[in-house]
Amino acid sequence: MTSVPNTQAKVILHLDMNSFFASVEQAYDPKLKGIPMAVAGNPKERRGILVTCSYEARALGIYTTMSVGEARRICPDLVIVPPDFEKYRVASNAVFTILRSYTDLVEPVSIDEAYIDITDIGGLTNAVQIAEHMQRRIFHELDLPCSIGIAPNKFLAKTASDMKKPMGITILRKRQVPDVIWPLPVIEMHGVGQSTEKRLNELGIMTIGDLAKADETIIKSKLGKNGNRLRNRANGIDYRPVDPDAAEERKSVGSSTTLPVDETELSVCLEIFKRLSVKVAQRLDRLQLAGTVVMIQMRTSDWRNFTRSRTVLNPLYKAEDLYKEAAELFQRHWERDPIRLLGITVSNVIPMNELNEQLSFDNFELYAKEAKLDDLVSELEKKFGPNSVKRGLRER
Repeated sequence: MTSVPNTQAKVILHLDMNSFFASVEQAYDPKLKGIPMAVAGNPKERRGILVTCSYEARALGIYTTMSVGEARRICPDLVIVPPDFEKYRVASNAVFTILRSYTDLVEPVSIDEAYIDITDIGGLTNAVQIAEHMQRRIFHELDLPCSIGIAPNKFLAKTASDMKKPMGITILRKRQVPDVIWPLPVIEMHGVGQSTEKRLNELGIMTIGDLAKADETIIKSKLGKNGNRLRNRANGIDYRPVDPDAAEERKSVGSSTTLPVDETELSVCLEIFKRLSVKVAQRLDRLQLAGTVVMIQMRTSDWRNFTRSRTVLNPLYKAEDLYKEAAELFQRHWERDPIRLLGITVSNVIPMNELNEQLSFDNFELYAKEAKLDDLVSELEKKFGPNSVKRGLRER
């Protein structure tokens, strides 16, 4: 029997905190309000990267990921503060506490955004009033601005929340999709990055409307199952429920295997890692996830267990990339003891359609570690001279 998605009318909110890290800093220090300011990994160094910036800075052409040097060339008076991730975590928890006072159907998807299903608390008739009340409470109780999208599904709600910032509330109905969304270039669609844009452009698909009307078979042949998902969303179709447990369930994806005999040959072990990488990549694809930490597990013939992991800045999901990291870790740390079990796990995972959009609960703290590492590099260069220290991948 074919299962039919639950098409009961839903009202979904997507709440997106505005310039979250910068807003938290402004809430703690009102002198930072109303001026161009930014949070940067290393404010003392020109090569430091802006983690976020205020809307006053954005109005001047400054943006997230710009270097401190570039930003200061645009605005010499730009005020830059170092990140305080514990402060941001506390503020995030306070926001989610407010949201959960309305309903349990709150799905955090990053440190500063969430989906909320308000169908059963009067959303069908009072969606705007509920959204306004949430927005006012967060602003008055925490001094933090947010934008909220209101729609019948997650994709449209997330699209709507981007339409008016800061402190916007936007309704996006499915019947508005042809007029509001279809004229936009495909790169502006959530879930479409530069590589997907390139592949779509090669098919002559330039706008979201082109994608919505494209031949389903051609899209699937070029982009696989994800192509069909994107095509459905371009038509305003998205059946994903708001799942409060989703953030916990998607923290890691892995696979391991017990070897038929204790193995001492490097080539055989690497071949096993290759097969495990394919399995993990397939699971990541099925769940539409990518992760920034690759961990290998080793169990020796005398039942000693070891794990080694590496953190990368660009989330991984392809089998060849997972294998490369796993193979390097294994060859670096294996001491030629006979191997009984091998495994690979990818953690700090986030949805693929958020790869270029948000910092997850786990990986946003990588930026704090980056800032500390930048400080260390600076100190070493003062002692041993410029460019005396080369940065590499973090490993643990």
